[in-house]
Amino acid sequence: MTEPSQSPDPTAQALAATVRRLQDEVRHVQAGARGRSLVDLATGILAERLGLLPVEAAVHLARLARDAGVPVPSLAADIAGSPAPVPVPGHPGAPGDAADTVPSALAAVPDLQRAAEAVLEQLGAALGAHAVVVWRRLPGGVLALAAHAGLPAAEVAPWARVPPGVPTPAQRSVAEGAELWPGEPGSEDPSVDPGSARAVLPTVDGGRRRGALEVLWQAPAPALGGAQRRQLRALAELCATLLHEDEPASPPEDPPDFLEGLATPALLLQPVLVEGRVVDFTIVRVNARFRDPLGRPRRRLEGVRLLEAYPVASATGLFERLVRVHETGEPLPAQHLRLVFHRGGLTVPDTVLLAVAPLHGGLLVEWQQGRDREDGQADPVERSGLLDQAQRLARVAGFVEGPGGSRVQWSEGLRELFGLPPDADPVPLGRLTRHAHPDDAPAVRRLLDRVVRRHRTASAVFRLAQPDGTHRYTRVIAEPVLDDEGRTTAIRGAYQDVSAQHSTEVALGATRARLADSEHQAAEREQLALRLQQAILPAAPPALATAGLQVAVRYRPAAQRDRVGGDWYDVLPLPDKRVLLAVGDVAGHGVEAATGMVALRHALRGLAVTGAGPGRLLEWANTVALGEPAQVTATAVCALFDPAGGRLRWARAGHLPPVLLGPGSAELLPLPHGVLLGALEDVRYEEHGLQLVPGDVLLLYTDGLVERRDRPVEESVDQLIRAAGAPGRDLEGYLDRLLALSSADTGDDTCLIAVQVE
Repeated sequence: MTEPSQSPDPTAQALAATVRRLQDEVRHVQAGARGRSLVDLATGILAERLGLLPVEAAVHLARLARDAGVPVPSLAADIAGSPAPVPVPGHPGAPGDAADTVPSALAAVPDLQRAAEAVLEQLGAALGAHAVVVWRRLPGGVLALAAHAGLPAAEVAPWARVPPGVPTPAQRSVAEGAELWPGEPGSEDPSVDPGSARAVLPTVDGGRRRGALEVLWQAPAPALGGAQRRQLRALAELCATLLHEDEPASPPEDPPDFLEGLATPALLLQPVLVEGRVVDFTIVRVNARFRDPLGRPRRRLEGVRLLEAYPVASATGLFERLVRVHETGEPLPAQHLRLVFHRGGLTVPDTVLLAVAPLHGGLLVEWQQGRDREDGQADPVERSGLLDQAQRLARVAGFVEGPGGSRVQWSEGLRELFGLPPDADPVPLGRLTRHAHPDDAPAVRRLLDRVVRRHRTASAVFRLAQPDGTHRYTRVIAEPVLDDEGRTTAIRGAYQDVSAQHSTEVALGATRARLADSEHQAAEREQLALRLQQAILPAAPPALATAGLQVAVRYRPAAQRDRVGGDWYDVLPLPDKRVLLAVGDVAGHGVEAATGMVALRHALRGLAVTGAGPGRLLEWANTVALGEPAQVTATAVCALFDPAGGRLRWARAGHLPPVLLGPGSAELLPLPHGVLLGALEDVRYEEHGLQLVPGDVLLLYTDGLVERRDRPVEESVDQLIRAAGAPGRDLEGYLDRLLALSSADTGDDTCLIAVQVE
């Protein structure tokens, strides 16, 4: 008879399980201790060989392990030349789980929370810190509390999300990429645990700001030397690595597939990093809708570095914006961007509609050209501002040509000026002498020598032959376009028909000869100059109601009738809807000054249609003044008002500053740097900008209004403005009050322009 089997003793089973658990724990402790010692040894080896602080070596070890895809203790064993520790199967604390190596080396921390605790453990002992906070940057600029140590949960809970508009030290550090140290401006702004001293460092990984590390001390904070700051920077790098590891993996879509699904032209860029900094971008993919501004096919762009594909465009604002999006993670909304491209020896501007967004470590760039040719290829040469914007106003037309007269482009009106049929080929500068009067050929050759060989801006006046045998007096202004090595890549400029001006000059010269015999003839000459000046300076400005401006002008001749000066003003609506405002004063008196005034005023009127800014217009006017036979020198203020945005930009050439009159206030505008016209070659004129609002009144004037021999001009201006009171809505009456109250004693001409924003 078989005896029944005995059931296992539960007590014996429990004791056996306990023995096995204790044996596992002993093996785990032994392996963990060996793993920590290996991490410490490898950290020391890296610190000694690379000249790093221990914490920097720990960060380096962690990044090497992440890049290699192996546990930190295993890599440490390879570096130390020892066998890797054997994990205990199924044990949650086995080596390779970095929880046990946190006290030993920060390189092996497994997550942000334990990293924060490990950082506080180290900094509490070394620097006396009492709390650590790690912030993660979310899409849209929100900061999320990723981990913290040393602070009660109830105290940090209200700071779980920090919107981008809240000016905390961490937001500033992430937005600007700046380090904030205890006691520096911005470190005391409201944040978690107010009243504590703090250091805030951006956490940067792969060139992207992923958040911030905030270390807090009970005030006052200790003085942090160079070694301590390096230690904190290394800890911030460690946090950046962990923030990067926590990010979701990239989706499986193939980049070409989703790019082709976009309805707009687009590129996919991947950053090129050197020591954690973005030094370039690789063009990974472009979709079929993208049109290269330089006409290259897709296969010649994919895999190419951005700075190689578009060097000039990158230097004119493109690269800077791309780097900012990559570093901050904040998308760039669609905006029109003025870029410059280099093509076929020509350097020309172009406008693109650009939008940029971060995408899985790279950048998605939507890029639309401003206009396409019929063949689908964008042509920046045809859209260059000089060729498109030059108009027939004042009989001025622009040109641009490549080296050696290649690819000559003329704006509308030049063939008419040359007397050529509409289908005739443009005339390059090198063949200009064939169309000039033989006596003027030397002047044309001097211009070519100055522009082509000496790389200088130059101008010349010559007689341009017409098919019927007559000649037109023509002024040409040309400037070279140079590359980074100083070589000429293009020549651009403008022609102006100055036949009427020349006729005036000839008439004035003949009048000067006829009237030099007697006082009566001198009086006639004076009257002629006055009539010339009055004919050129209109009594009433053009209507500018469509531009939202009310304008009043005044011209008062000098008190002494034999001292006709060269004061002038100009108010001119331009084809691009901007308004040119200018006043000037040519040095000297009489017909010479009036002639110089005619040349400068006509030059500014003609050149303003090119779309150039006020500083560039004064540079060209300076070239005109230097080219005048009478060696004209003059002061001037040139301003351009954009009614679309209410923006005013101005430059000056040795002239008195404009006055801005607001409700109950008056102030002299700051003085941009700029010498008087006709004094020096190759000068630059600084520009200033100002936002005008409805009710503002801008006053431009010449020194005949305020100049006195016994006091500074600024004092005279201040006294006159206070005496005249507020302008109100009656600008005409206001200018009459200014002239009536003027205490100037120099007897000079006076020009006034008052512009009120409606």
